[in-house]
Amino acid sequence: MTAAKKSNQIFIHEPNWHAYKRTPNISISLNMRGWLLDRGSLTQRLIKLSRGNFRVKVLKQNISTPALSETRALKIPLRQKALIRQVFLYCHNEPLVYARSVIPLRTLTGRLRYLQNLQNKALGALLFKDATMKRGIIDIGSTKINPHSRHKFVTTNDLEIWGRRSLFYIDKKPLLVSEQFMPALQNIIEHE
Repeated sequence: MTAAKKSNQIFIHEPNWHAYKRTPNISISLNMRGWLLDRGSLTQRLIKLSRGNFRVKVLKQNISTPALSETRALKIPLRQKALIRQVFLYCHNEPLVYARSVIPLRTLTGRLRYLQNLQNKALGALLFKDATMKRGIIDIGSTKINPHSRHKFVTTNDLEIWGRRSLFYIDKKPLLVSEQFMPALQNIIEHE
């Protein structure tokens, strides 16, 4: 892997996602578990946490091939293209969440075409306002920060970065959203 490609990756690898049943065979705090398994809007929770000092920064949005685990989760054919949107969710100018949305092209039809033009709007805020929205199970997983990333975070290399992933359905059309809790958010969660 080239140095330039390495520097574009925020994490050393994709999390190894596991469906959360009752009690996963992993060791995470009750506070972290509460955030990971909250079925409500993470956007709304962050807006409340920041007392409204919240913003979305788009890192990249393009039509591309999803990762294999994303393809499997969405049950789409291999190498089928999708809209992939990567953002940071900021509170008080601190990136607290890295979010990656994978929206199959067939989902971006009819009234859902607007999902292509979100710009700096939070996808979560729109999902939870839609009366047809259904959320699937929550997968949880962890990874680590890529020490070669051009994005710099105050962390130690051995810190597990926890996240969650869910399929959402609007008008019965799927999209996949993963959210990684960055070191600053994990610090806030552990000190609640």
